[in-house]
Order: sequence, then structure tokens, then C-alpha cells
Amino acid sequence: MVAIAGATGSGKSSTFNALTGLELSSTGVRRPTTSWATACVWGSEGAEEVLDWLGIPPRHQTMRDSMLDTRRDDKALDGVVLMDLPDHDSTEVSHHLEVDRLVELADLLVWVLDPQKYADAAIHDRYLAPYRTHAGVILVVLNHIDTIAPEKRQGMVDDVRRLLALDGLGSVKVIAVSAREGIGIDDLRDEIAARVAEKRSTTARVEADIAAAVARLDEAGGDAPPRELTSRQTTQLADRVAEAAGVPSVTAAVERSLRERAVRATSWPPFAVLGRVFARRGSGSAAGDLLAEYGRDRRPRVAPVQRAVVDNAVRELADDAASGLARPWADAVRRAATDDLERTDDRLDAALGSVDLRVDRLPAWVTLARVLHWLLLLTAVGGGAWWAVLAVQGTVDDAPEVAGFPLPAVLLAAGLALGLLLWLVFRPLAGRLARRRAEDAEAGLREAVDEVLEAEVVRPTRDELASYAAFRATVAAALR
Repeated sequence: MVAIAGATGSGKSSTFNALTGLELSSTGVRRPTTSWATACVWGSEGAEEVLDWLGIPPRHQTMRDSMLDTRRDDKALDGVVLMDLPDHDSTEVSHHLEVDRLVELADLLVWVLDPQKYADAAIHDRYLAPYRTHAGVILVVLNHIDTIAPEKRQGMVDDVRRLLALDGLGSVKVIAVSAREGIGIDDLRDEIAARVAEKRSTTARVEADIAAAVARLDEAGGDAPPRELTSRQTTQLADRVAEAAGVPSVTAAVERSLRERAVRATSWPPFAVLGRVFARRGSGSAAGDLLAEYGRDRRPRVAPVQRAVVDNAVRELADDAASGLARPWADAVRRAATDDLERTDDRLDAALGSVDLRVDRLPAWVTLARVLHWLLLLTAVGGGAWWAVLAVQGTVDDAPEVAGFPLPAVLLAAGLALGLLLWLVFRPLAGRLARRRAEDAEAGLREAVDEVLEAEVVRPTRDELASYAAFRATVAAALR
């Protein structure tokens, strides 16, 4: 499909007629002359479908092989659909639309220029420069060359090439012709025939269209280098969300609560009872107020997420990830991160609330310490009571002895001493238990935060950034 296009008065219809050897397109001084595209076809097989696809009505079609005056070189053009397009600078809007439509469909574009108007911005800005990626499917014909003095013709052709180079079409071939005098028409016909013989015009047009599409994608997609979410960015987001959910406060409360319970459980029973009394009396203290927030069972619970803080943190991450990207990609990255912040907040609340803080369970060694304390206490109380009875009866000297000491006194002293020793041994263990449980609680809460953020924010954002990286790589490969 070869389209001959040009401005009013450029002589494109005369060029069309000269190539076909027939008076198919009307010429004259009235402008515009060509109102609708006219087609001449060499070889009728399959032409009907092609012409129907091109939208050229039957009254504007001519089958060249049906004519009696066939030319000897017609076989070289077998399979060509030669179209004479309307004037691209016509005052009729329908003509502009017809030219634009067929220019998009033609495999080879032949632009006919007039010596007086070859520098016209209308053709360079609208049709030549925008098709800089289509240099392989464009020919430029400088018509009416017979009106130029022979010594000036080459200079004019060189000037046309200079303008084409400015349009990005420096490799386009320029042929000087005179449709009226027949100058250069054979060269033009041979060039078209050579393109047909190479069978490259259709492929070259498709490749050019792809290159143009890639160039538009490259321009629309921006030239920012691909990027990824860094571990620093995701860690900062998780830190802010954990802070908004009160994870540090809950962790501290877990440690405090476990330490108090473990210390009381491993203390000498009378001291443990006094500790409970003082704890009740100190319920108005800061520690008591903090623990009171967790309910009657004094178990720390995660407060509902501060949604505004979380939403702002997610938006800042999205803005940071999208920084420098072209607007379409920046918008896509922001949508991926902030598409449903309400769902993100709800999932955070549910995930944090499901974490087992293990505040209500103490290890077996704490129970063992409590039992031992009570046994030692009972031993001390029993020994003291026994000694008191013997003292009242005046029979202390008759009491059994152990290593020269009265057994009741030994029981009293051993119960008290071993109870104190047991307290000194288990008190540090209670502190380590509280710290370990607090660390486990913090790890569980942070894991819940990380899982929700990974699913709702980080992974969608990374997927969008990966799509951008694939887009840039594909565009770069296509541009090569």
C-alpha cells in the first residue's frame, strides 16, 4: 500500500497519474482538487479485501491489470495499491481526517513537495517530524523541478535534504521529478518497484510503528531509573506503625507485670503478702494506672491503632518510593500502597489483638519456688513453735540436738536462712523471665505488624516498582 500525499498544488495527483499511466485523478487550477482517496491496483487477487479494509469506495478504485494498455514494467508493481490522498492542507476538515487515517495504514509514504512550499511548516510539523521513526518507509518527491533552472536544481534538492535532517529524517531518499514533463518519474517508479521486490515495506512499516509507539511510551513513562524499596524504608514504616499501636508501652507493661508476679511468687510468703497489700494501696500510682488499663486480669492489651499516624506513614513511604517517577507510574505506586488504608488499619487491629502475650502463664520453676518457700516457712514456724513450747515447759535442754544445737532452733534458723537464700537465687531469675517474655511479646507484635504491612503495603508497592523496572528494561531494549 503506497500513499502519495502532498499539499494543494504540489502536483501529487499529476505524479499519481504519471505513475499509473492513466488520468485517474483530476488536476486543475481549482483547489482543492482531490476530495477523496483514489486507488490504482496492480494485480486484482485479494485487492477487494484490501481496498475494503482501506475504506476506499468502488467508484474510486481502478484495477490496472484490467486495462488494455498494460505497460512492460507493470509486472514489477504487481501487488501494489497506489493511493492518491486528499490535500493535507485542505480547508475541509474531512480531508485532513482522511489523510491522517490513510497515512496510518500505508506501507510506503510518498510525500510530494512543491519548490515554492517545500519548507512549509504545515507538512514538516504535522507529518514529517512526527514520523522521524518511519524514515525507512518514506520517500520525498520534489515535483515541478522543470520550473527550476538546471544549475539550481541540485542545490534545492540539497536544501530539502537539510530540512529533512532537521526533522530527524536525514536518511530519507529525495527524488526530483516533473510529472508534467516526465522527468524522474521512471526513477520514482523504479524506487517503488525496488521496495516491492524487497518485500520489506510492510515489515518496515510495522517496525516503524512499533518504534514510534515505544518512543511515546518512553516519553510518557519518564526516564527515572528503576528503584526498589529499601530495608531502611520498610523498617522505618514498621517502627512508626508499631509506635502508633503502642507496642513499646505494651512491651514495658508485659515486663513489669511478669516481674511483679514472678517476684511475688518467688519471695518469702510473708513478704509476698505484704507486696500484694502495698500494690493494692498503690493502685493510684503511675504503674497502677498503667496496669489498670488492661482490665481486671491486669493483662496488657494492645490499644487500637492510631489510624491517622499509620495512614500518614504509609503515604510518606509511597511518596518516597514514587519520587522522581513520571506521573502515570508515580500515581500507580501511590495507589498500590494506599489503595485501601481502612482495610490495612482493620487488619493491623485484628493481627495485634490476636498475639498471645503470655502474661497469665508462669513457668514451672516459679511454682516450685513457691512450694519450697512454703515448706521452708512451715519448717521455720514449726521449729519456732516447738522451741517456744519447750521454753515454756523448761525442757529446752531435753530437746534433740543436731551438731550440738537444739533441733527446734536448727529448724527455725534453717527455714529462715534457706528461705532468704532461695529468694536471693530466684529473684534475678524472675527479672530475666520478665525481660524474655517482654522480648517475645515485642517480637510477636512486630511480626504481626510486619506481616500486615508486607501484604497490604510493601508487596504491592514492590510489585509496582518491579513492573516499572520491567517497563524500563523493555523500552530500553526496544529503543536499541
